[in-house]
Amino acid sequence: MPSHKIDKISSDMARVISEILFTEARDELLKTITITGCKVSRDLGYAKVYFTSLSDLSKEKLEKEVNEAAPFIRGLVAEKLDLRHTPILEFKYDDSIEYANRIENIIKEIHEHE
Repeated sequence: MPSHKIDKISSDMARVISEILFTEARDELLKTITITGCKVSRDLGYAKVYFTSLSDLSKEKLEKEVNEAAPFIRGLVAEKLDLRHTPILEFKYDDSIEYANRIENIIKEIHEHE
């Protein structure tokens, strides 16, 4: 399948999952989650969904809780997107924002010492 089609499906899934978490989730923990990206496999069998959260829970606990809700979210995605087969969802905590903040703080410290 062409990569631009996979990219389109990935962005559509990220958008739909964000909408589902914001409007249809009853669990308050799920409402604290922000979807930062989605990567669908070439065969459309699996999708890694990257997220961040403002919750105080650990990353591992957040991943566990969200992955327990993945079948429910997948069912709603199947209703909203017109796909022959809806990929199995795997949620991963996105460390990139924290990583960028650490780099920014290091750069600030370097400039302060000069």
